Amino acid sequence: MKQISIFLENKPGCLYEMTRALADNNIDLRGLSLAETSDFGIVRLIVDDVLGTATVLKDAGFVSSLTDVLAVEVPNVPGGLSKVLAILHDQGINVEYMYAILGNKKSETAYMIFRVNDNAKASAALKNSGVKIMEQEELSAL
Repeated sequence: MKQISIFLENKPGCLYEMTRALADNNIDLRGLSLAETSDFGIVRLIVDDVLGTATVLKDAGFVSSLTDVLAVEVPNVPGGLSKVLAILHDQGINVEYMYAILGNKKSETAYMIFRVNDNAKASAALKNSGVKIMEQEELSAL
């Protein structure tokens, strides 16, 4: 799955301007994470149409980049996330960051975005353990 990272100045109105550009172009956010420092912020987005969204952002004057991430189905029960993290830990895979994305209210699963140091190894280990990795095309079904 592709994630869009947008670099914003840490000042009033920047986040609003970015989200307004997306709203004006009917872009639906599936996941969002915001990290900040005193000078700038990084907004990480999961959307259905990655290339269209990247174009909208560029045309609106925002600097962004695409990153490969894993969208992992996590059982929505106590310990569900811990079980997924145990698989990655056992393979020596480092989780650089993670955040939740929007899921189906009626589902018994949650969805987490993982940025790891080795996507291929993590994906294989998770799949071999019966954990579902969501593909970009599956987002619209959520």
